Amino acid sequence: MNHLLNQIYNRLLSGSYRSIRTKLLFCFLIVTIIPLLSLGALSYYQSAKVINSQFGKYGENAVAQLEQQTSSYLNRMNQTTETIYSYLLDPARVDLGDQVPTTYKDIMAKNDFEALLKALKSDRTIGIYIITRSGYYYGENNLDVSKLSLIPAWQAMQNSYSGKHWLGFYPQNHGMNDTITNGISMLGLAVPVNSPYGALQGSKILIEENAEDLLHMFQLFENDTKAHLQIDDPQGRVIYETAAAFHSKESDIVWNKTIAVNGWSIEARLPATSFYHSSGIIRSNTIIVAIASCLLAFVLAYLFSSRFTARIRRLKDAMQKVSFGKLHTRTLVESKDELSSLDTSFNSMVSGIQSLIGEVERSERLKKDAELKAFHYQINPHLLFNTLNSIQWKARLQGAEDIRQMLYHLTMVLEGNLDISHELIPIERELRMIEHFLKIQEIRYGAMFEYKLECDEQLKRYLIPRMTLQPLFENIFFHGFEDGKGVIHLTVRESGNHLLLTLSDNGAGIPAEKLRLLLLPNMTKRKGRGGLGVQNADQKFKLHFGLQYGLTVQSIQGEGTTIIIEWPKKEENLNGNNQDN
Repeated sequence: MNHLLNQIYNRLLSGSYRSIRTKLLFCFLIVTIIPLLSLGALSYYQSAKVINSQFGKYGENAVAQLEQQTSSYLNRMNQTTETIYSYLLDPARVDLGDQVPTTYKDIMAKNDFEALLKALKSDRTIGIYIITRSGYYYGENNLDVSKLSLIPAWQAMQNSYSGKHWLGFYPQNHGMNDTITNGISMLGLAVPVNSPYGALQGSKILIEENAEDLLHMFQLFENDTKAHLQIDDPQGRVIYETAAAFHSKESDIVWNKTIAVNGWSIEARLPATSFYHSSGIIRSNTIIVAIASCLLAFVLAYLFSSRFTARIRRLKDAMQKVSFGKLHTRTLVESKDELSSLDTSFNSMVSGIQSLIGEVERSERLKKDAELKAFHYQINPHLLFNTLNSIQWKARLQGAEDIRQMLYHLTMVLEGNLDISHELIPIERELRMIEHFLKIQEIRYGAMFEYKLECDEQLKRYLIPRMTLQPLFENIFFHGFEDGKGVIHLTVRESGNHLLLTLSDNGAGIPAEKLRLLLLPNMTKRKGRGGLGVQNADQKFKLHFGLQYGLTVQSIQGEGTTIIIEWPKKEENLNGNNQDN
């Protein structure tokens, strides 16, 4: 997958976005990604809207349920206190005192009153007590009056004799010999007794109910909604608050309810991040699915477009190969559609071009061979004629040994010239024939001329057209020097991928008019004047290496002539064929 993505990335950066495949790819992506993203965005918007609305309603309903459950506790406790208070307002209950009863009548009144208190208890009630000013109390014998001050709100209402005092939530820590209820959380209500009758004036009614279920419901709400719950009384006293630390913000989602029986306010605060957490999860999942879907769509579109355009790319590559000269290139015809027709037409076209080029090459080869043979036929008689004249001249002047030497060197020269099996030979071989030619001239003229050669050994392996230097040397001796007297300087050096040969002499030179016409095609040879060998050598280089190569002749009459030849490096490979360097 990574390799495929890197390949796609590199192709986009390299400018292939202009190809048909890339255009198809982007069309497929637009067709698939735009509906996909639109559907994903719409789905996320609707889902988030529904979830946020439902979560908001759920929070409101949960807080309302807390309010109802708490109100149920408080209403029952309030009704119990009202029943006891009505009982104490009865003038017949004046026998109830604030001391331990001593008479039978007082004991019976005490028993009747405690029987009433016991009857008012429910399954959640921990205790119902009437606590007198002296510390004596009515109710079950499980209360330590001295420990009531441990209740946070008890001390605040000790000197108050009116109204109802909701003590809030607190642990049971004022019982006596009651290990069952000690330490449990309770909800308390204290009501001062302002009865104008009897000794219970100034006493307090205390009702305590087990609040474990109610507090457990608070904790379930906190765990379920992750909200911070706080209950305050009308005076601002905190009745209950979530234990975890919380810092309120203006962006918090707030649910409020007020308990009618005592004015307590229930406030649940949820941070906005928590409230929108579910929609955030949907958003993240939607983005992940959208990205994965886009990548999948991209890969599938890329594979589809690549497969669709592979045959077009193959045909384009084949055309490029043909433009580079690889005429053996053919395309595979796979089916019978329009592209297959293009492949068939392309193959037929390349075959025709290949056949036509083959015919042209054969025609040019025959033409070149004919021209080269014609040059040889012109040069060889000229060489033979001049050499035979030299031998005849020397035979009249000297003995037979010189004639033998001259014939030897002539034989070597003729052997190289008459061997037409290779038109391109190494420079070293051409220089050897020049040495034999110069030996003949040395026998003819004696030590009258000087020959200087500068050529690195590594350059002697490169190829040169056969018998191109000898005609130039002949012109020097027969048209440049007088009686063979002069200096010949031959230099071969390399210039990049080309070779540069310079042949200079200090002979008679060439007249300006003759120099201007020397290398022109179809130049007619003037009697007694050289030029045919130079023109033939120039044509050889042009035929073998191209029209841009050949001879450059520089000459000043009376001072000498310089011939410069430039041609590309070429070596002979192991199979005997010529090979470009």
